[in-house]
Amino acid sequence: QVQLVESGGGLVQPGGSLRLSCAASGLTFSTYNMGWFRRAPGKEREFVAATSRSGYSPAYAGSVKGRFTISGDNAKKTVYLQMNGLKVEDTAVYFCAADRDWVLSRTVSDYEYWGQGTQVTVSS
Repeated sequence: QVQLVESGGGLVQPGGSLRLSCAASGLTFSTYNMGWFRRAPGKEREFVAATSRSGYSPAYAGSVKGRFTISGDNAKKTVYLQMNGLKVEDTAVYFCAADRDWVLSRTVSDYEYWGQGTQVTVSS
C-alpha cells in the first residue's frame, strides 16, 4: 500500500521559512517523479514544484521560483520543499504526489498517488 505523509506545516510570519517533508512508503521511490501542489481556500489545487527521479532540472511555478526549493533523498524515500520568503498568498494546504511517468509533469491528473496534505498559514 502506497503512502505519502507530509509534515512540517504550520503558522509563520510573512518573510519567514518552513521546510515541508513528504515520506513515501510502499513504492520504489527512485522510480517516481515527485511533486508538490497546494490548494488555497476557494481555489483549485495548483502546481508548486516537481523533481524528477534523477533529481535534475526541477520545475517550479512562477509564483514560487527563487523562493522555494524542492529536493529528494532516495535513501530516506523523502522529498522536501524548502520555502523561504513566505508571503500571505502562499497560505494553503500543501500536498505531495508521486508520478511514475518519464516526463516531469505540472498537471494534477498526471500524479497517481497523493498525501493528505499539511496546512501552511502565512500571517502576521
